[in-house]
Formats: sequence, C-alpha cells, structure tokens
Amino acid sequence: MAKGNMSACLPITLAYEGGFTSDRRDPGNWTGGAVGKGRLKGTKYGIAAASYPNLDIARLTIAEVTPIYERNYWRPLGAEALPSGLDLVTFDFGVNSGTVRAAKALQAVVGATIDGVIGSDTLKKAAASDVKQAIQSLCARRLGFLQGLKTWATFRGGWSKRVADVEARGVAMWLAASAHADPKGALSEEAAKADAISRKQRRSAGGTTALATGGAGSNAAVGGEINWLLIAGGVAVVVVVARLLVLKARQNRERAAAYEALAKVS
Repeated sequence: MAKGNMSACLPITLAYEGGFTSDRRDPGNWTGGAVGKGRLKGTKYGIAAASYPNLDIARLTIAEVTPIYERNYWRPLGAEALPSGLDLVTFDFGVNSGTVRAAKALQAVVGATIDGVIGSDTLKKAAASDVKQAIQSLCARRLGFLQGLKTWATFRGGWSKRVADVEARGVAMWLAASAHADPKGALSEEAAKADAISRKQRRSAGGTTALATGGAGSNAAVGGEINWLLIAGGVAVVVVVARLLVLKARQNRERAAAYEALAKVS
C-alpha cells in the first residue's frame, strides 16, 4: 500500500464517489455490464459490479478498496511523489475523468511534456512549480473539460462543487505541508479573491445584458433601414457571453464558499 498522503486524499475522493447503490437501471451495477445481464451487485465507493464482477460490492470496506485505488489511480498518476495538495487534485481528477486525461492536464500546468505518462520529468517540474497556482490551474482545466461534456447540464451542480471543494482542500494541504504561518488567514484570502472575481463577473454580465438590450439597434441600420438579422445575431452573441460570465461567477462563488468553509475549521 502506498504511504504518504494517500490516507488523507482517498477519504475525500470516496466521499464523492458515494456509498452503496443498486439501481437496476444502471448497467454498471450489473456484473455483465448491461441492464439485466449477470447479477445485480451494485456500486460502492465508485467500485462497480461491471468492472469487478467477483467482488461482494455491498460488503466492501475502505481497507478493501484502498489497494484498488492505489493500483488503478494513485500509482499511475505518480501521486506518491507529487507535492502535498497537488497529489489530491490530480488523484481526484484521475478518478473522476481518467488517469491519462488528468496526467496530461497536470503536465500542461507544470510545463512538462504532455504524453499522459507521469515520469521523472513531470515529477521534477511539479516539485519546482508554484504549487498553489498549479493546484488552482489544474482544477480550472478540469472544470473546463467537464463543461464540454454532453452530461454537463445534468451533473454540473455536483461536479462544480466537487472541483471547488477539492481545490480548496488541495490548497489547505499545501499550506499545512509548507508550515504556513497563517493557514486560516491564507484560506480566507483565497476566499476573498474568488468572491471578488465572482462579483466582477456578475457586474460584467449585467453590463453585457444591458448592452444587448439598449445598444443593439444603434448600429444595426443599413441604408436607413433596420437590419433585424444583424440585431438578432448581435444579441445572441451577447447573451452567450452574459451566460458564460454568470456561470463563471457562480463557480467562483462556489470556490469562495469552499475556501471559507475550510478557513473556519483550520
């Protein structure tokens, strides 16, 4: 079993992976990988019957799933050698969206060769990086990937809050490992920064909407006649921008809340 920080990281991830479920409509809960195929054994701690048909899913313990997560995620991501905090966000990303994707995102953040394989070069550059910035950048990339999925509209609430929480916990781990003089104050500062960004984005969204409703027709006249297609196109673009700003404002508000919650218990 891996040593180091895995014992602190795994419970955070497992809290999001969830307890036991046996919904008959979920193909992952069946040992045959399809609804009605094989036995209905369910899923627990993110371990599904479809992938582990021989396990007694309902009775799985943390001790039993730990080697699975170590083998399939922790070791492939080189998490044992990553700086504290960066190991958590990389590991949770890998569990949620695949180890290769998480590895490539980490490599992009620390400036290593992007090949999806965590080796000595990636680990060296991760160790030399601005760890807090790397944690936050990696979480931003992760959220960007999730937003591009077709299932984003369905799961965006849970995914967004998970990424915000994991980011804040990663920064808290980094602060603890670096023996920061005032971790509580540092977390509160990050909360304030995220809140300020959120407020600015909300104001920008409001201003953008006002521009769409108040200024759309001012430059849409062609030869003295109103070009309704130009107006419609302009308004549509502005609406998209406004919605994006609102989304980002909400996400930064969630980041602020996650940091502030940890500051209160630090």
